[in-house]
Amino acid sequence: MLIILAFDLEADKNTFEYLYEKYKRLLWSKAFDILKDHALAEDAVSEAFIRVYRHLHKIKDPDSNQTIAFLVTIVKNIAINLYHRKNKSLPVDINEHDQVDSFNLEEFIASKEEASQAISLIDKLNEDLKSVFLLKYAHDLSHKEIGKILNISENNVTVRLHRARKKLMQLMKEV
Repeated sequence: MLIILAFDLEADKNTFEYLYEKYKRLLWSKAFDILKDHALAEDAVSEAFIRVYRHLHKIKDPDSNQTIAFLVTIVKNIAINLYHRKNKSLPVDINEHDQVDSFNLEEFIASKEEASQAISLIDKLNEDLKSVFLLKYAHDLSHKEIGKILNISENNVTVRLHRARKKLMQLMKEV
């Protein structure tokens, strides 16, 4: 299916093309991890970029971790929806490779009051620790995916996650 997108500004077109060229492989990989089907993964990425086009105004910095997380979240949700449409009766376990991790964000944030406290504690982490922590627990990415996004090794991701959890526990004790 050929889709033609009309851009109001040349800058928007350039931003969109930049995002597509830079992140299409990452998004395809994320979709394929869920769908295990090349064609469906391509469909998910195409749909994701159509949604990116609709929300291009929300992207301030195409190279930021926030933009990467936004793109990955879009394609992940599309891929899960496609998976469920294809396999209505089969359960999906998209985090089977991450089940070893014992930290549970939902337990960490048990109520609204604790949620605002948790957000303020997470904001106190330095940027390296905070970005790894949010990609892992807010966006449910694997260590390998986080490493690709941040251009660091999987071991470095593991170390940063350990340091982030340790720092959060320390901050929680101080509160």
